[in-house]
Amino acid sequence: MRPSVWSNAGRAMAASLDGQISLRGVTKVFPGHDGHPDVHALGPVDLDIARGVFFTVVGPSGCGKSTLLDVLAGLSPATSGTVTFEGRPLAGGVPDGIGAVFQQDASFFWLNVRDNVAFGLRRRGVGGREIDRRVDDALAFMGLADFAKAFPAQLSGGMRQRVCIARTLVLEPKVLLLDEPFGALDQQTRLLMGDELLRIWRETGATVVLITHALDEAAMLSDQVAVMSARPGRFIDIVATGWPRSRDSRIVSDARFGAITAHLWDKLREESLRAMGVGDPPDNRVTGA
Repeated sequence: MRPSVWSNAGRAMAASLDGQISLRGVTKVFPGHDGHPDVHALGPVDLDIARGVFFTVVGPSGCGKSTLLDVLAGLSPATSGTVTFEGRPLAGGVPDGIGAVFQQDASFFWLNVRDNVAFGLRRRGVGGREIDRRVDDALAFMGLADFAKAFPAQLSGGMRQRVCIARTLVLEPKVLLLDEPFGALDQQTRLLMGDELLRIWRETGATVVLITHALDEAAMLSDQVAVMSARPGRFIDIVATGWPRSRDSRIVSDARFGAITAHLWDKLREESLRAMGVGDPPDNRVTGA
């Protein structure tokens, strides 16, 4: 069995399925410049994400999915409404306990894999022995131990994403936020990375919030899938998949996988047309979860 990058206490805490993230009446409006109107990107939205679940958000391009993730991470304050993490309001900046991984390759090309993974710990002033322990565990956990001295340019795209995930995991987040982390990968690698992500989720007990355009990825990975409307993004459906926690990419052959994917597309198709300016104007949809 691979070593865990989490303490036993942290894992026990994360295994409890109680509320962890809550949004109430959250909106995000970007002010216009040079005579352009304000852009109402998100909401209002209400949402509760339970501790320890794998929660995915899908929606048409430009609907505010990444904006939502930025708000959840504390990277961008909501224009109105409240966001709480474990009962405490987010007050600017990424709080301890939340880690984020983005689509862009964020590895530092001038650092080898080991130093990339250790980067955040050093910035936090963690002691050398503790850094060594956590980095050793993370490299083994992510299957990177044999590549510790390699540089990002020597790795495949999938391996570089593993490095970025490992760099986040050593910080022992309770919540892992992922914005299209596999978007630049081919389909086979995406499936395999999806299996890796499910393993990480099971073995750490972290809550995972994934943003993706890929409905099949959402259907395969998630406990719950939230469907967003065209901008301003609101939740129009939240689908419980009913998959066992032990799932992996083999469920794509299950008849329910096709049914879930079809349901998501049925909900999303009209919103995607609206986002393209083809469908009917937005109506007064029911908002919230």
